[in-house]
Amino acid sequence: MKRFFISISEGFRFALSSIWVNKVRAMLTTTCIVIGIVSVTTMKTVSDGIDQAFESSMSMLGQNVVYVEKWPWGFGGGEYRWWEYRNRREILLSYLEPLQRLTPTATNVSATARWNGPVRYGERSVENAGQIGATAGYFQITATDLSDGRIFGESEVQTASRVAVLGATIVEALFPDEDPINKEVRIRGQRFRVIGVLEKQGNFLGMEDMDNVVIIPISAFSNIYSLRWGVQLAVQFENEAALEEGEFEVIGAMRQIRQLDPLDGDDFSINKAALFEQELGGMKRTIYFIGIFLTGLALLVGGIGVMNIMFVSVKERTREIGIRKAIGAKSWEIMLQFLTESIIICIIGGIVGVFLSIGITHLMNQIFVAYMDWTTVVQAVLICTFIGLLFGYLPSSRASKANPIESLRYE
Repeated sequence: MKRFFISISEGFRFALSSIWVNKVRAMLTTTCIVIGIVSVTTMKTVSDGIDQAFESSMSMLGQNVVYVEKWPWGFGGGEYRWWEYRNRREILLSYLEPLQRLTPTATNVSATARWNGPVRYGERSVENAGQIGATAGYFQITATDLSDGRIFGESEVQTASRVAVLGATIVEALFPDEDPINKEVRIRGQRFRVIGVLEKQGNFLGMEDMDNVVIIPISAFSNIYSLRWGVQLAVQFENEAALEEGEFEVIGAMRQIRQLDPLDGDDFSINKAALFEQELGGMKRTIYFIGIFLTGLALLVGGIGVMNIMFVSVKERTREIGIRKAIGAKSWEIMLQFLTESIIICIIGGIVGVFLSIGITHLMNQIFVAYMDWTTVVQAVLICTFIGLLFGYLPSSRASKANPIESLRYE
């Protein structure tokens, strides 16, 4: 056992010495390994980033919620028949009360309408803020947390009170050095008193800033913009099992509210978070397919390059192999020495690849989502070790089987 560890330490020392002597050759050899590791780590960071963003984004939509809208979200494959959807009747705010009555298993029902426009305070403004008109139930459905102040209640919705709850991005832009509570912001010339500030939520699927919002009572919203473009109704259920049954309940209620004949098709859409999950699942599969192909190709080329260089290294050190065997080195010790060199070359390429991937991950986070954790680094090292073993085996085996007498004669 002692000899084994001594052989490992000597093999490690010989390997580093050989790599240092042939620095340029080693660098060129690791290039494809670097490309392969960058490919596999980038693929995993994007996949992990999508998973992380999906979990946080779905909480923004609310748990166990179905949405009733004029337009479907457009996921799930198939043709998007926009020319049919555009002719549907709008979803009306007046549907809220009968929908609550006809869906007894629902725990909450809310209505929202949206518009993008400027929000101003004094000389400061946010030009493209998401303006949401909502009923009081919106805050319960989205499980929105407040960092300060309070939310508006149903009485304020009924009286069209000019009160507002601001997202963190709006607060940072309009109130960088002061408390926004009880200050007045202007929305389309009308003044709204700030009564609450939302906790920071981040981006929805790494794209839309969910903190760039101002939420006001839907009745006050209708006084500014009207609701001629319809509203979104959200129906929440107690759990996932209730959601599956409740979806049919909502469809039946909406058909009754719309007074559709039994043979008529639905002239509304039922949207839910599962549609995002299906879409992201397809996106992830595409990323995996492309990533695995590029990774496999790069690592194959890199592995072949490592194997060729190791054959050259064995050839150059034939006399050294003969001397070591002549003084008592075992075949497995010779093999271990060259395998160690092959693995070290690959791991160096892997480390360089991981550092490059960290930079790429940071850049990708600016335009999409990516997340790297320690398991990604461990996987990269394991892959490099495997490539070193796989493609270093043949050259190492040839070195271990060399005849010591012929090796000593080699010039």
